[in-house]
Amino acid sequence: MTGEAPEAAVEGQGESRPDPLGQVFSLADFEPLAEALMDRAAFDYIAGGSGAEITLRENVDAFRRRRLRPRVLVDVTEIDLSTDVLGTRVALPVGVAPMAFQHFAHTDAEAAMARGAAGAGALFCLSTMSSLPLEQVAFAADAAADGPLATHPRWFQLYVHRDRGLSRDLVARAEAAGYTAIVLTVDLPVAGYRESDMRNGLAYPERFGNFDAGPTGGRPITEVIAGFNDRGLTWEDVAWLRGVTALPVVVKGVMTGEDAVRAVIHGAAAVWVSNHGGRQLDPVHATIDVLTEIVDVVEGRVEVYLDSGVRRAPDVVMALAMGARMVFVGRPFYFALGVGGEAGVRRAFELLTAELGITMALLGAPSIGRLRRRMVEP
Repeated sequence: MTGEAPEAAVEGQGESRPDPLGQVFSLADFEPLAEALMDRAAFDYIAGGSGAEITLRENVDAFRRRRLRPRVLVDVTEIDLSTDVLGTRVALPVGVAPMAFQHFAHTDAEAAMARGAAGAGALFCLSTMSSLPLEQVAFAADAAADGPLATHPRWFQLYVHRDRGLSRDLVARAEAAGYTAIVLTVDLPVAGYRESDMRNGLAYPERFGNFDAGPTGGRPITEVIAGFNDRGLTWEDVAWLRGVTALPVVVKGVMTGEDAVRAVIHGAAAVWVSNHGGRQLDPVHATIDVLTEIVDVVEGRVEVYLDSGVRRAPDVVMALAMGARMVFVGRPFYFALGVGGEAGVRRAFELLTAELGITMALLGAPSIGRLRRRMVEP
């Protein structure tokens, strides 16, 4: 898999063929276009989940079971979509979730994703398993941004390697490159049972940004992940991580109130509600179904974020009204990258921003701070 298929397919269409981005009017429109352009195994890796994929489907369906309760005769002349995250003002309450191996979608990989996010003034989170080195991605984001770094923060997601020295070096590199938080993923001691990857014989890529793939290149991807991550990770390691960086530590992969409380006790700056997009344990609850429990138990002591299943602006608004400070989107941005590279990511942000503005206006909430839990019917 070279990741070149989307770009080559578009170039090969000729000037008489329409730009595929002209066919896109919602985030959902990217997926079928990406499927037609991408290598089959690469597409399945992005689109698929684990086990029977119950969680994968439930993440989306759980939003569909909820309804918004609009307020009328509210002045919505101006709609403010900005919010504060870990003390930084961002233009949108939507960020790019960390996603591995983005060269599967496009040759420009995470550099294009970061540029697209920076152009929208949105928060971007880079995966440990990025196709490009974290420094190269940081440079791309800074070059594309319309404003100073504070308007387009970037975070670094960390899988703790069995070699702690390697992980410590990664964190130091991220801090030096201007990443402003470390997102510790805690729900992947081993890879989930991903049947599509096994059927496709998906191999660990030779191209790997932050490490030398070495002898792991070409081996089954689940096998490599099993040998990479530290299965012995415990809550004490949150303190270890806080001891090796001055950056705030976000704990990602929390799905119960009990673990949310433990994250607070162990010094997390924020709790990220995530079931890994339905790619790990299956079946578990949809993230939106456990959000209220987690927001209530942390009692405002830390910020709460959410990902998984977010496909439209009303999904974002529901999560924010129920107490999430920030919502992260994964697969739709990945598919947008596959369809159009940086232009595809920018198009995705344009569509989502426009839909968010309309949704907030019709809901009677001119700013994020005006959203209330009672605006969502459970």
